[in-house]
Amino acid sequence: MIKLLSRRAVLASAALALLGTLPAQAQEWPTKPVRIITPFPAGAGPEAVLRVLAEKLQKKWGQPVIVENKPGANGFIAIDTFKRGATDGTDLIQLDNVHLVAYPHLFKKLPYDPVKDFELITPLFRTYFFVGVPATSKYKTVGDIVADAKARPAALNYGSWSVGNPVHLGSALLESMTGTEMQHIIYKETSMLYAGVANGELNFALGSLATAGPLQRSGKIKFIAVTAPKRHPAFPDVPTVAESGGPAGYEVTGWTTIGAPKGLPKAVADKIQKDIEAVLAEPDIKERYATFGYETFPATREQFNAYITTESTKYADVVKRAKAALD
Repeated sequence: MIKLLSRRAVLASAALALLGTLPAQAQEWPTKPVRIITPFPAGAGPEAVLRVLAEKLQKKWGQPVIVENKPGANGFIAIDTFKRGATDGTDLIQLDNVHLVAYPHLFKKLPYDPVKDFELITPLFRTYFFVGVPATSKYKTVGDIVADAKARPAALNYGSWSVGNPVHLGSALLESMTGTEMQHIIYKETSMLYAGVANGELNFALGSLATAGPLQRSGKIKFIAVTAPKRHPAFPDVPTVAESGGPAGYEVTGWTTIGAPKGLPKAVADKIQKDIEAVLAEPDIKERYATFGYETFPATREQFNAYITTESTKYADVVKRAKAALD
């Protein structure tokens, strides 16, 4: 009996010891270099702030954190690289809202499953857009644009750099919410797009501080509204879309997140989330974000997943109404 009890005690102690080491293993992660794959080219705003984050994480984790650029093919090259990578969390990926809430409705068949292929860790940032018009435009408010669009169906135009990006779908959302019809003009590059606004080729375009800001600062583009629920602190005189005579509840954002392999142990996912959130809370990070017009976007994984579901539903309707497709 004593021998049996001793054996049971040993087994129980071993089990408790094993349970106790699981969090410790997570705390020791990573034990090798970490790679963060991004679909953005070098120098792009989302990629630039990712590199700042990587530098901070490298110090926190005591391992090299390498940002690997895999631009092109709608982000599919980056996603394919990620899917063929390590599954222990040392291969991560930067994704944006287009990959998660727009492409599932724009493509009949995707080379990835936004739900099954990624464990979304935490949002990195979000940015709202401004409604930009030529400096000499007759439109002083969003209400002016909507009224003219209703009076002259399909006569007005707006621009973006592709089908399905936030600027395109955000403009299509404005059409949907106001019952108007306008023309979508596609430019090859964002610089050409906002030059098109400045020279009057376009009636308006949505733009961020990073993309449209330079021409706004030079006086060639005028911001008449912001697509946020409240005014931007750097532009207190620019009203929200609702305040500018547009539809109430109209919001358009761009955001990115960090994804890990699906099935990553919760303790490891929690550690990655905790460490990233700690870095994002540092004052110098917030200052760097502000130069791009970005803001941090704190949310639990449950809250973030619920937000993604809401955004996906919204854009499914926009894509359907716009009859937009990429295949």
